[in-house]
Amino acid sequence: MNSRIVLAFPFVVFTVFAVLFYLGLRDEEAGGLTSALLGRKAPTLITTQLGDNSPPSDNDVVADGVKLLNFWASWCAPCRAEHPNLQELNEQGFTILGVNYKDQPERALGFLAELGNPYEKTGADSEGRTAINWGVYGIPETFVIDSEGTVLLRWAGPVTARALDEHIMPVLQSASAEQR
Repeated sequence: MNSRIVLAFPFVVFTVFAVLFYLGLRDEEAGGLTSALLGRKAPTLITTQLGDNSPPSDNDVVADGVKLLNFWASWCAPCRAEHPNLQELNEQGFTILGVNYKDQPERALGFLAELGNPYEKTGADSEGRTAINWGVYGIPETFVIDSEGTVLLRWAGPVTARALDEHIMPVLQSASAEQR
C-alpha cells in the first residue's frame, strides 16, 4: 500500500501543478497585476543605445501624449507572440517605447529586423537594473503612461488581442480623451 502512494505521489503533484499552470495561462486577468507605480510618477528610465536606435529617456516618458513602455527580449516567446499587436498599436499612432531586457544586442536587433520595429525608441537594459526599478519580474511587461509621466496601467504578460481590447485600449482611449 505504501509503495502505491509513493509511486502515485509524483503523478499527483504533476497533475496539480499542470492544472494550476493551465488556469494561470487561461486567466488573462492576471496580466493586470497591481503595481506600486499605479497613479505615481514613472521611475527613472535608464537604457543604453541598441544599434542605431535612439534609446528612450525620462524626457520621452513625460512627452506629450499617452504612451506605452514595453519590456521585451528576443529570447522571450511571449514577446514574439505580442509583437503583431504592438505593430498594430504603432500603426494606430500610439507611441511605444521599448526596453530590451538582458539580451544580446545582435539578437535583439535581429528580432526587430525580422518582425519589424514598433518602437519609437528602444534601448537596452542589459543588466536589468531599470526593470528592477520599474517592478518588472518577468517579460513581456507593458506600462501605459500619460503625458505627465504617471503610470496608468501595468500589464504583465503578452499584449494579446483580448488584453488589448478589454484592458489596455480602454485605458489608452480614456487617457487620450482626457488630454484633448
